[in-house]
Amino acid sequence: MIPVPGFGGRRVAVFGLGRSGITAARALQAGGAIPVLWDDGVSGRMQAEAEGFLVEDLTRADWSGFAALVLSPGAPLTHPRPHWSVERAHEAGVPVIGDVELFARALAALPQGQRPRVVAITGTNGKSTTTALIGWVLKQAGLTVHIGGNIGIGVLALPEPTADGVYVIEVSSYQLDLTTSFAPDVAILTNVSPDHLDRHGGMEGYVAAKRRIFQAQDDEALALVGVDEEWGRKAAADLRAQGRRVETIVSLPSPLGGEGGLRSK
Repeated sequence: MIPVPGFGGRRVAVFGLGRSGITAARALQAGGAIPVLWDDGVSGRMQAEAEGFLVEDLTRADWSGFAALVLSPGAPLTHPRPHWSVERAHEAGVPVIGDVELFARALAALPQGQRPRVVAITGTNGKSTTTALIGWVLKQAGLTVHIGGNIGIGVLALPEPTADGVYVIEVSSYQLDLTTSFAPDVAILTNVSPDHLDRHGGMEGYVAAKRRIFQAQDDEALALVGVDEEWGRKAAADLRAQGRRVETIVSLPSPLGGEGGLRSK
């Protein structure tokens, strides 16, 4: 588990007590926060109580006392309408974040020389395969690699960071919507095609969520962008116009048959 600092002694609301919510509560507690948990379902609340967490009805809570709301990626942030917990947080001026943002803040709190590297992958198709393949290649190279996020192990349930480690993280559009400072060393957008449009208010909102994987990268980080579709080509062009390091990839027919291969441009 990766402890999350920065909220020592402060109350942090956690809504949605599936895998990511419970793991976030554990990580917050390990970092000194006071997580306050709630779920619309009874089973999630019972699990939280069984672990000894503080469970309070957030529909009746004083939101002015919360430092943040950690929202399950399954709860709508904006569309088709914001979840009631999001509305309450906004009314009280409480920031709404997710588990990937907590992961980013935990790594940023480490001294510069002790931070592991992060490779993050998103896209409409191929992100799980790409994540697994990159993780395997890096392991074969002898690196200490941890694979998780939207695939397999939740990001905060991965082993604690070490300077020689590499996290290979799959991130969904729902998770990216809840980030503000996530800054992977390598960010990969495999492709973009219409998906989850009801949750993002249309294609432009969906693309904007996917492009958040690049938002906090510095000039030394690498953006790797699939440009088979116009959305990817536009993302690559915009990043280059900002002076960012960008490599593009295109699909090619595979010499071995099947769906195809990739070539870097």
